Amino acid sequence: MKRILFFLISLFVLKVGSAQYWQQAVDYTMEVTLDTETALYNGTQKLVYTNNSPETLNKVFYHLYFNAFKPGSEMAVRLKNAADKNRRFKISVDSLTQDQQGYLKVSGLTQDGVKLSPIDSETILEVPLNKPILPGESTTFELSFEGHVPDVIRRAGKNSSEGVAFSMAQWYPKMAEYDHEGWNADPYTGREFHGVWGDFDVKITLNKKFVVAASGYLQNADDIGMGYSDRKKPKAKKGNVTWHFIAPQVHDFTWAADPEYIHDTYPGPNDVTLHFFYKNKPEIIENWKKLQPDTAKLMRFFNEKVGTYPYKQYSVVQGGDGGMEYAMLTLITGGRKYGSLFGVTAHELAHSWFQHILATNETKHEWMDEGFTTFISTLAKNEILEENKEFPLEGSYRGYFNLANSGLEMPQSTNANRYSHNYAYESTAYSKGAVFLGQLGYIVGKEKLYEILQTYYNEWKFKHPLPNDLRRIAERVSGLQLQWFLTDWTQTTNTIDYAISEVEEQVNKTTVLLKRKGLMPMPLEILIQLKNGENELHYIPISLMRGEKENPYQLEWTVEKDWNWANPEYSFVIDKPKEEVQVIVIDPSNLMADVDKNDNYYVAPEN
Repeated sequence: MKRILFFLISLFVLKVGSAQYWQQAVDYTMEVTLDTETALYNGTQKLVYTNNSPETLNKVFYHLYFNAFKPGSEMAVRLKNAADKNRRFKISVDSLTQDQQGYLKVSGLTQDGVKLSPIDSETILEVPLNKPILPGESTTFELSFEGHVPDVIRRAGKNSSEGVAFSMAQWYPKMAEYDHEGWNADPYTGREFHGVWGDFDVKITLNKKFVVAASGYLQNADDIGMGYSDRKKPKAKKGNVTWHFIAPQVHDFTWAADPEYIHDTYPGPNDVTLHFFYKNKPEIIENWKKLQPDTAKLMRFFNEKVGTYPYKQYSVVQGGDGGMEYAMLTLITGGRKYGSLFGVTAHELAHSWFQHILATNETKHEWMDEGFTTFISTLAKNEILEENKEFPLEGSYRGYFNLANSGLEMPQSTNANRYSHNYAYESTAYSKGAVFLGQLGYIVGKEKLYEILQTYYNEWKFKHPLPNDLRRIAERVSGLQLQWFLTDWTQTTNTIDYAISEVEEQVNKTTVLLKRKGLMPMPLEILIQLKNGENELHYIPISLMRGEKENPYQLEWTVEKDWNWANPEYSFVIDKPKEEVQVIVIDPSNLMADVDKNDNYYVAPEN
């Protein structure tokens, strides 16, 4: 029923707000057999593709990610010529031996039974069609594929540093996304992904000794056992066993396999079953047991702050090369101290909301998933581990400040593959992306921020939202105009930099002169501490907002006239003589990302 409902929804053009929104749909049926001795695998794929766009398609594109893992690939060349080293790659791709390399080949590709002649371009397969796909029409592609699993170099592969046998991410011929901007068929160079929403029906055959963790729900649990049912060992023929998974409403399918996996389950909120797969090593078992109730707490936190997790299963799997989110599961390295293990789990689980339910195009807007994930997982960690940090996002702010002052910053609208420095990409995606929500919360207020995120989730789940989609929701919820914020923060490298330039004595009053040194405007909150111990708050909206936020403090504040953006200077009056003023502070909450806070203070000189 769920599959039918999703298909009916996706079949029609969806009207969201005032804009016409559509997205393509896929239905995968795959069978794959993995030789665990040679790391060779082969399989078949049937893909029903529905063109929900208003345009006729004369070609399609597939991603063949494993072809990047060989010397001379575009990824290898990109890594070699980058201005700085990509710290996530521990091994040079150009140094890989034959057994360490990966590949993925397609053969026998047909469209509705008619043979096609695809054009192979390393990690992209271009497929001219025999029959155009008209708007609203579906067509069926069938193919065979074979591949070799590379060593774990980045995210996927065999023989991880912790001894995990297979981390199978982006392992199959994957249909590229076609959206309102056209085909998203970027060559893979080790960065981000973008996929088409749909249903996956996958059968995996491999040696019976291996335990498999995967996206989706295991259909033959009674035959498998291995922690999925009470059976200890699976039914098997000739040493192999077939695992059958169905994953509805996802945009990828990932699995991992190892003969030493311990498989635990733990009850999560709303009848979600949490699965944990980790190596049977005494030194890590205690941490992985401790992680299980804390993961349930994490899911509960994200449910409350963003929206309810929509699936009935989530798996935390030891594998990969660090931490990477996938549909209904994550691959993480497991031999960590507990704080690190919890932290990476928090981050990757949060990606279920900000990438695998709200599926932003990571290549174009990576900050919307990495940054938002960093923001919400940092707050979750602070609460659940009882860190009690007054300013839990301090690390993200510090990362952004370092970036802004580095001379290497590029606009957040930069394609993920086009950053000149890996450092700039990482800091922009994670730190500046998290600070985006920090600034939005500063502008609209904390409670409005959570209302925005919840509305964003409810309106855009199982879709591909754009930055402007979030902005329009933020405007609707807050009642403020926010185009200026989205433009300055994401499309420029303009910085926030305000200063108290003068404090002038008047007759029984004090005039405070302010200066905007940076190009990016912001509303200001200003605290006045008087020598008698009393405090005053002043709030200065900017004219671009066309409004003001609600006072978040228990102390009453004075709303001053709007600051017009074109004017770099501004003044307001304190109804107290200067000699009674002890301290004046711009942004007492410390939430505004002012790149130079040294001139945000005035302290009365000592007599």
